[in-house]
Amino acid sequence: MDSSFFQVEHLSISFGGIKALQDISFTMNKGEIFSVIGPNGAGKTTLFNCISGLYKPDLGNIRFKDKSIENKKPDTIARMGIARTFQNIELFSNMNTMANIMLGRHIHMETGLFKGMFMWGKSAFVAREEIQHREKVEKIIDLLELQNIRDKFVGALPYGTQKLIELGRALALEPTLLLLDEPCAGMNSEEKQDMIFWIKDVQDDLGISILLIEHDMKMVMDISDRVMAINFGKTVTLGTPAQVQQNKEVLKAYIGEEN
Repeated sequence: MDSSFFQVEHLSISFGGIKALQDISFTMNKGEIFSVIGPNGAGKTTLFNCISGLYKPDLGNIRFKDKSIENKKPDTIARMGIARTFQNIELFSNMNTMANIMLGRHIHMETGLFKGMFMWGKSAFVAREEIQHREKVEKIIDLLELQNIRDKFVGALPYGTQKLIELGRALALEPTLLLLDEPCAGMNSEEKQDMIFWIKDVQDDLGISILLIEHDMKMVMDISDRVMAINFGKTVTLGTPAQVQQNKEVLKAYIGEEN
């Protein structure tokens, strides 16, 4: 195990006396899919908010590539190579697919996001940089097979397609660690199967490590290398999918214990 890639150590955070996370610890291997499961209110999204810099934990350490990140700002963490999707779609509905994915390139743009996208000033440097970023986005569009909707406004596209575009925007940041917060939420069975396919492609073809939150237990157990179950902000168990499925607390709380 490459312990220098990503570590969460004794992470705790409270809100108004409510302990949202209590002494959470785990280590991720480079290139793996590590999933976090638990009922609503278990602390899963709070964990993501701490990792991505939206929350500052009360106690504990978060280390990425052997560097502490728990007190860094979200944009700094993104520049270090951690990208994230959200439970609720955060796209601009009045912009097309290409423009929405281009927004993910903002941390890499020297000329500024909108100046680069719309070539204000049209200097040779601005034009050249804009072309380079568009080439990066075109590769993502090809990877996710979004060519036929590249110029369509995302607000008019199906929900599952919008979730895929959001994944594309996160990939545009060129992360080495991708946080996926319920990527299949609200999808039908066909859309879920498609998303599973893309997530595996991101892992296998791009070599990106994935930290996943998802309520679909079948999906989690099918694609995860390891799984951590939490409840009331505490770790219930951590292990391979097979090991976690055999845990009595997991069977009772998350999967359903047979009588």
